Amino acid sequence: MKINGAQSLIRTLAGAGVDVCFANPGTSEMHFVAALDGVPEMRAVLGLFEGVATGAADGYARIAGKPAATLLHLGPGLGNGLANLHNARRAHSAIVNVIGDHATHHKRYDAPLESDIEAVAGTLNGWVRRSEHTEDIGADAAGAVAASQDPPGRIATLILPADVSWGEGGVIAAPVPPREPQPVDAATLRQLAEVLTSGEPVALLIGGSACREAGLRATSRIAAATGAKTFVETFPARLERGAGLPAVERLAYLTESVVQQLDGIRHLILAGTRPPVSFFAYPDRPSDLVPEGAQVHFLADGGHDVPRALEDLADLVAAETRPVLQEAIRPELPSGPLTLRSWADVIGALLPDRAIIADESNTSGLLLPLATAGAPRHDLLTLTGGAIGYGMPVATGAAVAAPDRPVINLQSDGSALYTISALWTQARENLDVTTVLLNNRAYAILRLELQRVGVQGPGPKAGELLDLSRPDIDFVKIAEGMGVPATRATTAEELAEQFRLALAEPGPHLIDAIVPPLM
Repeated sequence: MKINGAQSLIRTLAGAGVDVCFANPGTSEMHFVAALDGVPEMRAVLGLFEGVATGAADGYARIAGKPAATLLHLGPGLGNGLANLHNARRAHSAIVNVIGDHATHHKRYDAPLESDIEAVAGTLNGWVRRSEHTEDIGADAAGAVAASQDPPGRIATLILPADVSWGEGGVIAAPVPPREPQPVDAATLRQLAEVLTSGEPVALLIGGSACREAGLRATSRIAAATGAKTFVETFPARLERGAGLPAVERLAYLTESVVQQLDGIRHLILAGTRPPVSFFAYPDRPSDLVPEGAQVHFLADGGHDVPRALEDLADLVAAETRPVLQEAIRPELPSGPLTLRSWADVIGALLPDRAIIADESNTSGLLLPLATAGAPRHDLLTLTGGAIGYGMPVATGAAVAAPDRPVINLQSDGSALYTISALWTQARENLDVTTVLLNNRAYAILRLELQRVGVQGPGPKAGELLDLSRPDIDFVKIAEGMGVPATRATTAEELAEQFRLALAEPGPHLIDAIVPPLM
């Protein structure tokens, strides 16, 4: 049976294990859309905005451990999805972007949607290929899937001209095995074992795949045996936490806090992450956060088997040492008006077992790590690239990847407005996502940053740009308009009751939690 290019693409993707496509298609992608009905293995999930589709693919990859596809419309569609692809790049999420383009014979006319797709995709520092011939699409798709899984994971973009897609002569390609992560050589392990046992102050900073159980246990063993300080990178893609796992402190967001955490360190060992730098430049504060005079050592980068490297290092310096595990402990349920502490304590007191937390609580979530440290074991997904509007889409993709697990989206109000249409996708797909929307009616993080960059006495115009009131945004009505049941909480008792009910009922829910701003 003859098949067209789009059919060969979808069948090749499905054969390589890519069985979910988060889509926001246009005219150039209609043959891909039509071909979906012939491949029942491929699930198509519609996002009303490209940033929802790309963020969902990021969340899916972080939990499923394999790529999803996106389907986007030309360069502007890719541009609309770029912010959450930036976050996915920083998370090392494996994603296969399929970007439709004009037919090859049409491009010379410079139609209104004509753009340089390769240039836009190139900013993601991933793999980019344009399929020039129908018979090549299958092989290109198989190559994209394999490239996306190059350790530690990256974004592969396949550009699909419309006539190449609709043309006959498609060929289904066999999967291409991805490259495996590399072991760390014995000499590096011995050298760093000597550093750890030298008696000089050492810090071990872990990231990427080291933030899961094997890496955490090895890290804890090293700390217990050598006295090294240990830290998780500030924004891990996926951090396993809770009772029964080692509790490793995260490196702080604020420059001055990181300086305190690393004060006195003479050696910094990196495993699966990069040397710490400040998020932004500030007057009279350093950008490079490695202590002056400290020596930086690289145990393993993302191309290595980082958990195995940590285990091998632990075997050298802590052969008889067991990891220190977090005890099961929860906050007491609080009462009274919602505060920055009480809302976090409600979540910590009621967090269900095996939950996935997509955290974009920003300034409202400063006390969340303490409140949930001893809760049942859970996964924490964070804002790896700093491009806000990630939480709702990532929660959506995580729920698609793990339909048997409760997904909790802890979401600041300002960031929610970037991609709030993800609620509609959650409703359509009946995803088990509970959104606790922390509503302080402000861009509170920017109020903080205004002070940190040295602005003294900001005036009313500056204040207007950081204020989300006048009019107040009614998130309950927005959620209900998207098909998601919603309630509002102003007290700890109300939040606890509504959170319990939302967790007990299938499908998505939103709780509009009215909290005070940080400042």
